[in-house]
Amino acid sequence: MPAKRNYKKEYARDHASPAAKRNRAKRNAARRKAGLKKGDGREVDHVKPLSRGGSNSSRNTRVVSRKVNRSKGAKRR
Repeated sequence: MPAKRNYKKEYARDHASPAAKRNRAKRNAARRKAGLKKGDGREVDHVKPLSRGGSNSSRNTRVVSRKVNRSKGAKRR
């Protein structure tokens, strides 16, 4: 039987760092700018990912389906 996951440790590692908080704030700002609401099946795709130095400029963002955005990951275009 696999070991139980330690969700608190995972959250601290992946979401609580200052850099992760800044990137999450940038993603949320892009969602608001695009007019997307919670529960919408679409997401904001950053052509050049935020994690690789991309921005929230209109030239770097586009609205795509969740499936397309999640399959892309943080690949550079």
